[in-house]
Formats: sequence, structure tokens, C-alpha cells
Amino acid sequence: MNILGISGTPRKGGNSEILLDAALAPFAEAGWGVKRILLSEKQVEMCMGCEACAENGGCVIHDDMAEIYDAFAACHAMIIAAPSYWRNVPAQLKAVFDRTFAVKDKSILGGKLGGAIAVGRATAGGGQSKVLDVIHNFYLSAGMLCVPGELNGVTASADKPGDILAQPRRLAQAGVLGQNIIRYAKGEAP
Repeated sequence: MNILGISGTPRKGGNSEILLDAALAPFAEAGWGVKRILLSEKQVEMCMGCEACAENGGCVIHDDMAEIYDAFAACHAMIIAAPSYWRNVPAQLKAVFDRTFAVKDKSILGGKLGGAIAVGRATAGGGQSKVLDVIHNFYLSAGMLCVPGELNGVTASADKPGDILAQPRRLAQAGVLGQNIIRYAKGEAP
């Protein structure tokens, strides 16, 4: 079994990436193949809306999205972690979501499991719930199944890079999300 972790933050080493690593830890322990994609290291152009993909079955933009398509096809489950940018996902992650339209007819994500992690600056109203909604909507639109953490997805409040390391409860909740996906993959209810 393979898990794909996507860090949707443009900030390398940020709190979203740290929580993603905590969520992926149970998979390594369970012997799953673990692939991480850090959008901070990738170039993914925005969708042009040309719909050439509808005619030729693939996107005409040549960038790092090709690697992401391959990772989508190879995974059995996925966890996406993202910060809240103006109560939404960062542009880099939204570009990945939009560009997935090019392979929608191939159903490369259909029936796979997905978990979501959102980090915002504020403790209330920081946009974390909106980010979870956007990620879950992407999963559902792709035919995936959303897996909860302790409640819905994992949310955290953190600002500066590394702030989340002082929140062991949130790091543990990320691990619970990973464990729940493993249980669902085995056909066990958490």
C-alpha cells in the first residue's frame, strides 16, 4: 500500500509540512510506501481552461504536475496539509486541484482514501474549517472517500514556522488521522 502526502504550503518547513509528517509517520511504521510532495519545491502552473485535455486525454501544460498525476495513480490514500490563506487554500494547491480536471475521466483517484489538515494563524475564524472544506470537496469531486481524524480533519492554530512543535496534542491528532486511514484501508472502522 502507498500513501501520498502533499504539503500545500509555499513555505518550506512550515507548520503544515510538520503536521503532514506527523500524519505520515504511522504509515512508515505500518510498512506502507510513503511519498511526500512539497509544493514549495514544485512548479505547477494554473489551469488555462483551454479544455485541450477533453480532446487529448491529458494536460498540455508541461510542468511538475506530471509527477503529481503519477503519484495520484500510484497511491492508495492521500493526506493533504495546507495553511489558510485568506480563508482558502494557497494558490499552489488550488492549481493542483484545478489541473486534476485534466485526468478526471481516467478516475485515477476514484475510491481512494483522503485525509485533510489545515493550519491558520487565528484560533477561531482563521479559515481552517474552510480549508478542510476545500480539500474535502476536492476529494469528493475526484471520487475519493474522506477519512476523519478525531473530528473531521485536523486543524491547528500556528503562525511562525515551527510553532506547531509546541503543540503535542495537535501533532498527536495528525497521527490519529494517519492511523484512521490505515484502519479504513484494512476495512476496520476507527
